[in-house]
Parts: sequence; C-alpha cells; structure tokens
Amino acid sequence: MSVLSGKKVLLAVTGGIAAYKTASLVRLFIKSDAEVKVIMTPASKDFITPLTLSTLSKNPVHSTFYDEEENDLWNNHVELGLWADIMIIAPATANTLSKMTNGICNNLVLATYLSAKCPIYFAPAMDLDMYKHPSTKNSLEKLQSFGNIMIPATSGELASGLVGEGRMAEPEDIVSFIEKDIASKLPLKGRKVLITAGPTYEAIDPVRFIGNHSSGKMGFEIAKSAANLGAEVILITGPSSQKVKHSFITRVNVKSAGDMYKACHEHYKNTDIAILSAAVADYRPKNIADKKIKKKDAALTIELEPTKDILKSLGEIKQNQLLVGFALETNNEMENAKSKITKKNLDLIVLNSLRDKGAGFATDTNKITIIDEGLNAKEFDLKPKNEVANDIINEIISKLHA
Repeated sequence: MSVLSGKKVLLAVTGGIAAYKTASLVRLFIKSDAEVKVIMTPASKDFITPLTLSTLSKNPVHSTFYDEEENDLWNNHVELGLWADIMIIAPATANTLSKMTNGICNNLVLATYLSAKCPIYFAPAMDLDMYKHPSTKNSLEKLQSFGNIMIPATSGELASGLVGEGRMAEPEDIVSFIEKDIASKLPLKGRKVLITAGPTYEAIDPVRFIGNHSSGKMGFEIAKSAANLGAEVILITGPSSQKVKHSFITRVNVKSAGDMYKACHEHYKNTDIAILSAAVADYRPKNIADKKIKKKDAALTIELEPTKDILKSLGEIKQNQLLVGFALETNNEMENAKSKITKKNLDLIVLNSLRDKGAGFATDTNKITIIDEGLNAKEFDLKPKNEVANDIINEIISKLHA
C-alpha cells in the first residue's frame, strides 16, 4: 500500500506539451489507491483532452468556472482547494509559474491554487532557454519560499529539439517524489512498531483446540494506522481471516501462545513501540493428545496449565520501548486495568469492556478508555475500529512527544 492510499489528489494541468504525460500520471495515482480530480487551463486542452483525463480519473474534469453544457454549473475553486489532501500542478509552464508567483488569478487552476490549504507540488516544464531565464528562476525561488514544493525538471530532449534542462519529470518519478516527501514528514517515520493481533489456538489434540472469539480486526487496524503514519510494523498475528497489504507492514503468522511469545521476544529488542492487542490464551492443555480423542459417554476432563504472560515478560526486559497493553474486562474494569499497568510495567493500557454495547470481539466498532502510567484515564466514544486505531496511535504519538 502506498502512502498515497486514500489521499485526495487534485491534479492541475497547464498548457505545455508535457501535458500528454498526465494521462499516465493520473493512472499511477489511481493505482496508488488515491482519489483523483483533474482541473485544466483552457490552453492545456490543446495537448490532451478532458475526456481522456475524466475517463482515467473517474471524475468530471473542469477547465472553466462554469460549465455551459451542464446548465451553467458553477465549479467552485474554493471547494476544490479544500477537498484536496495534496495538489500538484503538472506541467507547470513558465506562464503559470509567473502568475502563481504574482497572484494573478485569471483561470480555474490559478484560483484553486490560491484557495488551496493543502501541500502544493509543482513540476516545471518548458524549453531550455525559458527554464534558464532569470524571471523563471525568480518564480521558482519565490514559489518555494511560499512553501510550495518543486519537483525538479530533468535534462533531456525537449520539444524544440534542443537537449538540456526543462523536461518535466516522468510520471513515475513524480509519484515517487511525492510518496517520499510525504513519508519523510510522517510522525512515526523511522519508528519500529511491534503489534500483536488475533486469538491464539491451544491444541487439545490434532483436531481440537482451545481458542476465543477474537477476529484480530482491532490489531490489524492499529497496524494499518501506524504504517500509514510512517512506522515500520511487525504484525504478529494468531489465526485470523483479516487481510493487510501495506509496504510498511511485515506479517508474522503464529498459532499458539508459545509461538507468539517466541516471536515477540525475537523482535522486541529492535522495537521502539510495542502494542499487544492480541487475545492470548491464559491457559493451555497440559498434555496434548497425539491422536484425535474419541468421544465417549463419560465426561472428559482436560488439565490446563498457565501460558507465559507475554506482556509481563516484555515489561520485565523493557529498556527504551514504549509498551502498550490491552485489557478486555467484564467487571471491575477500571480497577483491573490500572493494576495491570503497575504489575506489567506498561506505559499505556487500552481498556474495553464487554459490558459496553458494540465493543469487544467480532464487531466493527469499539469503545475504549486509555490509561497512562500515572493512572490518568481518557475515555473515547463508541467508534468504528479504524477510528479507534487512530485514537490509540495518536495517544502514543502524544506520549512520545511529551
């Protein structure tokens, strides 16, 4: 998964020969799972059609403030500017760069640029002499001083037949540049995060096991939230049907509490943050039958023994890691959760109660309270688990910067 996944990308196309490359650029943004809207200057339509970009982006393309063919529908530049998570002007011609620098606002692209609240990238494209002209250099410097981000032009054969600087960066390089720039500014960039998820299965015989109702969804959402903020995530999960596809997430599949204990200790020493959300079995059969136990009329007694407490064991060897535990309770919730913070040497604990409607296993929602080592509690409303995951990660980030 790209860091562009879920991002709203506004592509502004201006009137240069490099406009033909924007078809590929739109396609690459779509493949990165971004939502794309395109606006154009009237001159850019001489180089690529709105129909092409509309078809590829799956959204209408606008080049004027109103559409005569749609009953004079007003194209609100303010709404477009507020909609976008990022705006990119490509190609950015010498004419457009000059107008951007001086606040000239005579088309939809320029009006939207002046209204945008999001990061703005621009990819210059023009002939060699135009690119080297002092006025162009002045525009490039001023635009960057305004906080805009330039995707440098490259050298190569130009439309005039000259060879030199001024060629717009290739679509693949533009997308890569933006991805790297976004990733470099993410709050968890460079952090390694260990997350456990799902249930564990403790074998009774080759067929049966002791388990629980955990789906793993909460842990998977936490992993995605951390990865989307730049973290390198090790996701250690028990048996779960949940799926995750993200370039920053490495999935480690385990089955039993013993397997999870071993995997956690293998990765913990290189971890900055550990979030143990898995529903690990507290007990396992003392003796595992090597053959299927046959059903009999008499009652079956299975002797159980405790599993190793993974969270406590990590708390005992904790050095500089930030350690987060989970407590799923049915009674004396706050008291039990607070006692675990001290006993297990935690920095934070996430409490949820099965008595709260919509919380717990096998649901798409959760209701949590986060408690810190000072026993300060912060309650959150019932939310979808992806939003709960964001709340947890945001509290961790606040803790890191405290």
